[in-house]
Amino acid sequence: MKIGLFFGSFNPIHIGHLIIANYMANHTDLDQVWLVVSPHNPLKEKGDLINMYDRLEMSKLATEDASNIRVSDVELKLPQPSYTIDTLTHLHEKYPEHKFSLIMGSDNLVSLKKWKNYELILRDYQIHVYPRPGFENAELLNHPSVHVTDTPLMELSATFIRKAVKEKKNVQFFVEDKVLRFIESKNLYR
Repeated sequence: MKIGLFFGSFNPIHIGHLIIANYMANHTDLDQVWLVVSPHNPLKEKGDLINMYDRLEMSKLATEDASNIRVSDVELKLPQPSYTIDTLTHLHEKYPEHKFSLIMGSDNLVSLKKWKNYELILRDYQIHVYPRPGFENAELLNHPSVHVTDTPLMELSATFIRKAVKEKKNVQFFVEDKVLRFIESKNLYR
């Protein structure tokens, strides 16, 4: 089975993430998409990153009705910081019957050369790229392992949602209703 791994902090998971995952699962050669909840991206500041188990639960709530999208907690069980190459190696050993590829935005493709063992990722894995505003000319877009998709352009961000929640603004339709209820019940991002 071809599995696309969509890594993220999902802080919180929002409709943009779900649209990208759905597109990849249904409009590419991938059979499934696994949302890999990352404890902390080593290239980003922790900032207002909430508890990883709350982010995992929101991701599960958002995708529980999806047939070909699942949530993975693999990085929560691995040594931190999480490096994509280590997670890929672990998954390859645990699930040798699957063929894994990466899903990332063109903005992440720009910083790929900063990743641990990025050459191995490019050599051994396919990368499905979705467009991000302002990153249409990323250096690696023409690499043979990189496949640019026609995923709808999403300008929605978790930062926007966190700010709106903090300011007590309505975020209905930006996140799944179950996720919104979870955020409100735990008083997150206030």
